[in-house]
Amino acid sequence: MRVLVGDIGGTKTGLGIAEVQGNTVSLDLHRRYPSRKSVSLGEIVTTFFDETGCQCEMAAFAVAGPVVSGRSKTTNLPWQIDAAELQKNLGFKRVGLLNDLEAVAWGVPALTRNELAVLQPGATGAVGNACVVAAGTGLGEAGLFWDGTKHHAFPTEGGHTDFAPTDDREFALLNYLQKKVGRVSWERVVSGIGIGNIYAFLAQWHKAVHPPAVAEALRSDGDIAAAVAEAANNGHAISQEAMELFAVLYGREAGNTALKHMALGGVYLGGGIAPKNLALLQGPGFAEGFRDKGRMRTLMEQIPVQVILDPLTPLYGAARYMAAEIG
Repeated sequence: MRVLVGDIGGTKTGLGIAEVQGNTVSLDLHRRYPSRKSVSLGEIVTTFFDETGCQCEMAAFAVAGPVVSGRSKTTNLPWQIDAAELQKNLGFKRVGLLNDLEAVAWGVPALTRNELAVLQPGATGAVGNACVVAAGTGLGEAGLFWDGTKHHAFPTEGGHTDFAPTDDREFALLNYLQKKVGRVSWERVVSGIGIGNIYAFLAQWHKAVHPPAVAEALRSDGDIAAAVAEAANNGHAISQEAMELFAVLYGREAGNTALKHMALGGVYLGGGIAPKNLALLQGPGFAEGFRDKGRMRTLMEQIPVQVILDPLTPLYGAARYMAAEIG
């Protein structure tokens, strides 16, 4: 089966042509476009067809936002996406629209061992429900229900649940963010936006001077998360503290999600931040945040945790989703 697949994020939109055979997905003509430079997804799809000379009768798009009745208002983009309108305006016979983390969950079975990095091996032969927690521009979460034979992916908006601090520093972080944004969700601390928020809080708390990379990102409205990570790697103490706190909070929310899904089959970390900061997440902070669940600690130690290394996983998932829809 041949299908146009798309991964629509707050920063980038990826498109490609997928061929599906069972769990195996091959991808061709992959292109990435800056999302905010276009007024709509339709404009980007038209550009892709013009550039590649390719056409498809079917399309499936993974969208960073909730999808209800084939429609989505993207969380971090000013777009309204409607599957029926895309189908009509672009001449498709069929268009599927699904949440981007649901797409990642659909894509997990298509991954090989080389496309995953183990943070915690968990119990041998672990089987059961699984979940995906993905820090990128925002924070996405999805579930994989185990029916005894195979997994069934489903979306959630768990990244928008309330952030829960556990010590004085985190309560101070919560208070700082409440004054800035009001209600504070997990996405405000576990995401690219979150790294910037954590750094800004710590810089104020310690009355610190910004390192050059962060100062430039703040001045030019650049990628603050990447600048903080760079400064941390260069030994800047406040940036290091910010990244370490981010790792702890990422582990804690991944553990929260695992408990809510009883994800004995595993936790998969998606998004762009984890692969770029693998050494950080392999350190003690993430693991302790994940396992620190009181009387459930022994259970948490049995759950496999892996980082998804292949950034094309949402595209594989969108293709598998469409193949399943068509049957």
